[in-house]
Amino acid sequence: MQIDRLDHLVLTVQDMSATIDFYSQVLGMQAVTFGEGRNALVFGQQKINLHPAECPIAPHAAHPVPGSADLCFIAQGDIHELLAHLRNCGVALEAGPVLRTGAAGPITSVYFRDPDGNLLEVSIYDSGIKR
Repeated sequence: MQIDRLDHLVLTVQDMSATIDFYSQVLGMQAVTFGEGRNALVFGQQKINLHPAECPIAPHAAHPVPGSADLCFIAQGDIHELLAHLRNCGVALEAGPVLRTGAAGPITSVYFRDPDGNLLEVSIYDSGIKR
């Protein structure tokens, strides 16, 4: 067996509406409802399933809690456009832009938090920043 790619991951969230609004507005993900009223965020060929903290959907992680994730997303475009967009959305940066190494090579990353305190890294390959 060889793993091909990540299909979806699950975030445990305190406030479903705040999470959906944040990921939709700031990261441009599409909110979808599936199954029996479950919520998810879709982007590219992946999705993030959202579990409410007060009643996570079984099966679930051993200790699901909001704010325990550290996620990296790859964006298209220019790092300066990304910074301007985050600024326009009122997002406070934790760090960046900084040079990092992604799964496929060098990236330029910025870090910020979602409404639950999860650390989000948004990165761009080939950003044109001198290494």
